[in-house]
Amino acid sequence: MNVTEWIISIMEQLGYLGIALLMFLDNIFPPIPSEIIMPSAGYTASQGQLLLSGVIVAGCIGSLVAAALLYWIGYLFNHDAIFRFVDRYGKYLFIQSEDVKKSLLWFEKYGHRIVFLGRMIPAVRSLISIPAGMSRMPFWKFMLYSSLGTIIWTTFLACVGFYFGENQALMQQIFSQVGYVIITIVILALLWLFYRKLKNKNI
Repeated sequence: MNVTEWIISIMEQLGYLGIALLMFLDNIFPPIPSEIIMPSAGYTASQGQLLLSGVIVAGCIGSLVAAALLYWIGYLFNHDAIFRFVDRYGKYLFIQSEDVKKSLLWFEKYGHRIVFLGRMIPAVRSLISIPAGMSRMPFWKFMLYSSLGTIIWTTFLACVGFYFGENQALMQQIFSQVGYVIITIVILALLWLFYRKLKNKNI
């Protein structure tokens, strides 16, 4: 059984709870990708087995619960304890210390807005919550930015599966193109933040 078949079987057995659980795991365990979970859930909804709105809500809840958990891990444990944990157990979660360091540098360089953008970027989505907690970002702001990014990304993925799930080739083409779009948006956003920072320094 491949990953896609396993994901579909979980959804068939647990419904919305299964979607929430899978999206929770997506944020904790990167090899389980939301790019498979939500389109599969959207396609299941198109067959009348689930409601599209319910699929989106379940996916968002699972993602945000995981994000909150990772935030509090970053908030409650000191820098050294987190890196010791990642060095020891990160290989089981497919996370390396370098990944955490990179996400921490991103957070320190680009500020709170990276939480919003990071929810739509694979790998970053799983890691950005920890430096947010480590940096003592206000929890309400973290959840607000996380919610906005999660709703956009989860809705997009579910709708792709709902409307194009029958045409796998077209769906793959959409994903290949949207990857470039997201990267472009992120680069432009980071350049804009960098420009604003330079402008404020010169004032």
